Amino acid sequence: MKKWFVVVLIVTLALMLLPWGVLAAPPGQEGKIYTLGPRETLSLIAAREYGNVLAYPAIVYYNNLAAQTNPQLTKITDPNAVKPGDVILLPTADQVKAYLAGERVGPAKGDAPPDDLWGVVTIGPGEPVRIGFAAALSGAGVDVLGLDEKRGAELAVADRPTLAGHPVELVVEDDLCSGEGGTAVANKFVADPTIVAVVGNMCSSSSIPASDIYEKAGYTMVSPSSTAVAFTARGLRSANRVCWSDAIQGPAAAKFVYEKLGIRKVATIHDGSPYGEGLVNAFAEGFKALGGEVVAQEAVSVGDTDMRPVLTKISVTGPELIYFGGFVAEGAFLASQRVDVGIEKVIFMGADGIKADDFIKAAGAAAEGAYASAADLATAGPGVNAFLAKYEATYGEKPPAPFHLHAYDAVNVIMDAIYASAVQGPDGTLWIGREALNRAIRATSGYQGLSGVITCQPNGDCGTGTVAMSKVVNGQWVPAE
Repeated sequence: MKKWFVVVLIVTLALMLLPWGVLAAPPGQEGKIYTLGPRETLSLIAAREYGNVLAYPAIVYYNNLAAQTNPQLTKITDPNAVKPGDVILLPTADQVKAYLAGERVGPAKGDAPPDDLWGVVTIGPGEPVRIGFAAALSGAGVDVLGLDEKRGAELAVADRPTLAGHPVELVVEDDLCSGEGGTAVANKFVADPTIVAVVGNMCSSSSIPASDIYEKAGYTMVSPSSTAVAFTARGLRSANRVCWSDAIQGPAAAKFVYEKLGIRKVATIHDGSPYGEGLVNAFAEGFKALGGEVVAQEAVSVGDTDMRPVLTKISVTGPELIYFGGFVAEGAFLASQRVDVGIEKVIFMGADGIKADDFIKAAGAAAEGAYASAADLATAGPGVNAFLAKYEATYGEKPPAPFHLHAYDAVNVIMDAIYASAVQGPDGTLWIGREALNRAIRATSGYQGLSGVITCQPNGDCGTGTVAMSKVVNGQWVPAE
């Protein structure tokens, strides 16, 4: 009896020496089980356990992986929303180190390629994992947006240059931000059996027709910036995005205009693209729901340079603000030609399509006081400052457009999904089932990207970012008050 008492006493004392809430993980599961206490956050736990506040995405990754088979664990869908009593897995220091270096669990081991209804990509020993990239790299007013996204994707590959022992290669194509360009690039990619998946396309006008081609061929796309509501509204498995939907951005802009600026009469103009038209429609509906009046709804075409006719037509309706859905070139012409029709005092506002330094350069003095909505970096993920420093050091300038973080995240979502879905043979050959990869991308949950938390919905909407408003002051985009 005394022996059992001594054993129990020793075990009790040993448990008392452990941090509160910590228990050893079950056999076969590395790390330790931890119960969150009051006022604890994942970043605080990461700093305490691993000496690195930016290690908390590794906690999310390994916890959610273990939660698939351990019902004791709480699945983390939002790293910022954990609460006392949640039971999570804390990975080992070596696992955290591997995660921060770009490594993930997997791929599964096997002696033969898997069966996959959409086909299998075979990557031989030493051959690269080839990921397509499609964005507008030419064309006035859109090339700067594509260049910025390309750089974000390049930096993602620079940070994770290998995947399961294979080099990662970005295959870059210019989609021209048009339906014709998107179709041409999509046909080129699906004709190449080595392309695993596609980061892109950039514009909704390019992504929508491209997604139809990817769907038929069993390829998966992850767009950094196709915000049109219609992009993910057609029930396609191929179409995914890590940015928001304009169903979020339009009403947020309307609320800012109505409540913060005190505007009651607006005119809208779009450029005829799915992005532009869908955005202004969402804005107009939101503005009218608040009690505002849309006094004019007009359109221009991509490539137009003389905006005076449409501005003259709008001028007689007495708007206090013009809301534009479109891109830099047309936006700059609209902003600068207001003075020609006597409405220079009417506020000009756009969205992420014009929030680029090139808009300010093209519009000149007329850009002063203009507003634009874009992703809110205040809600972005860890490592943004380090990323921006690397961006500037690599390319010699600050990001000139808004979707570099989303492009970085799109690459990483695809790479993580490859780890989760691929099979690796004994000689290093990597087999990637296209449907399995698609399912893994759609299963992304609680991923802490640079642009924010990424959780994919059944329709392919994965981004959950919030909207921030900017204003041109003294020739620079600054946060709007």
